[in-house]
Amino acid sequence: MEKTIMMVMVPARNVLVPKVQEALSEFGCLIKTRLGIHDTSPAECSNCGLMILELVGEKKEQDKLAKKLKAIKGVQVKTERFTCK
Repeated sequence: MEKTIMMVMVPARNVLVPKVQEALSEFGCLIKTRLGIHDTSPAECSNCGLMILELVGEKKEQDKLAKKLKAIKGVQVKTERFTCK
């Protein structure tokens, strides 16, 4: 069994989210689980966000998603593939 986890760091969250969401929607069938994290407090909300995605499907399609996200200036993407034997 293989598990693919993609981590996406989005700076300037309030500006970049529409472009990031467009890419995620285009490849939505690959996303099994999506977790969004950003620092928040009663006084302020962080402008930097982290998404953790559990992906399914073909590696080739997952790589296309990563490429599309990386094309958005400032967005950082890291993908890890785990195998359980």
